[in-house]
Amino acid sequence: LQDDCLQCNIYYLERRSTLDQEELVKQEQEEPEDHQIKEEQEDLKHQQIKLEEEEVYCSQAEEHIELKQETDTCMVVPVDEQTDHTESEPNRNQDIFQEAAEAEKKKQERRKPFSSVICEKRLAFKSVFDAHMRTHTGEKPFSCVTCGKSFRQKSNLPRHMMIHTGEKPFSCVTCGKSFTQKHVLTKHMMIHTGEKPFSCVTCGKCFSQKHDLTRHMRIHTGEKPFSCVTCGKTFSQKHVLTKHMMIHTGEKLFSCVTCGKSFSGKRNLSQHRRVHTGEKPFSCVNCGKSFCLKHNLTCHMMIHTGEKPFSCVTCEKRFSGKQNLSIHMRTHTGEKPFSCGNCGKVFCHKVSLTRHMRTHRGDKP
Repeated sequence: LQDDCLQCNIYYLERRSTLDQEELVKQEQEEPEDHQIKEEQEDLKHQQIKLEEEEVYCSQAEEHIELKQETDTCMVVPVDEQTDHTESEPNRNQDIFQEAAEAEKKKQERRKPFSSVICEKRLAFKSVFDAHMRTHTGEKPFSCVTCGKSFRQKSNLPRHMMIHTGEKPFSCVTCGKSFTQKHVLTKHMMIHTGEKPFSCVTCGKCFSQKHDLTRHMRIHTGEKPFSCVTCGKTFSQKHVLTKHMMIHTGEKLFSCVTCGKSFSGKRNLSQHRRVHTGEKPFSCVNCGKSFCLKHNLTCHMMIHTGEKPFSCVTCEKRFSGKQNLSIHMRTHTGEKPFSCGNCGKVFCHKVSLTRHMRTHRGDKP
């Protein structure tokens, strides 16, 4: 058995020696360049492994430092201080907003130094402030020497004086018509251009001015915001109330130079003058008929269109004009607003009073 083992060891050593010699021969037979390339590849591989090990080490070190910083921060800042810092943010923002508001208020005070103690409105100029304060006090220090009418603002008095002087500095380049105020001329120019940008959503009627549309809407709503303090009668337009008030005061400022008849409004005087001149400036485009008053033409046009927009709420009878409806309503209410100053007899129509007055004067009907 020992001899067999010895023989095996001898065979193994001889076999190992033979393999080593073959490997040596094989290495010698390889090209020098291939051998060099292998060595360079192995060197690169070792360098890459070393570099990756350094990166892992640095990454671990950075994580350790960051973790340490976070730990130090958590340890250094107390819980109470963190809570105070969080809660102080909204308070600091509120302080900033308050400071900005106070700065803006001071800026407004410097820019508009005059403040009303009644409504707290601020104004930049004393003259404007004084005029504003008169809206609270009702003071009207500027009076017309001709008719005695008073105004709160001085600028309104010269415009009013043009009524008495007849001055009309603003003229239409198309038709030559003159006006006392520029904005009235601007409004008039839309007659020539035909521009009517404001339309009624109920009936579709168009207007050149917004305030005309506002007044028109009261026809549909029935609103009458202007009331007479003497008799309580209400009106949809302020100038109609002003005209109505002259019935109680008896004031008639405008007189006809031809017949001496007086009127409470300038417009009424202008319309009256056409009686003497025979002027009829409003013509129907369908039949050519002319009228001295615009609203007469408007009513006439409904003959051609058949339009009757005003209806009685009691009997549902329809009328082409609002005035016709008002006259008709007296048949239901029994109202008789026209009274004779001599005998006290009352009438529901003005024309009836006019005919009655002839009996006192002795005129023939």
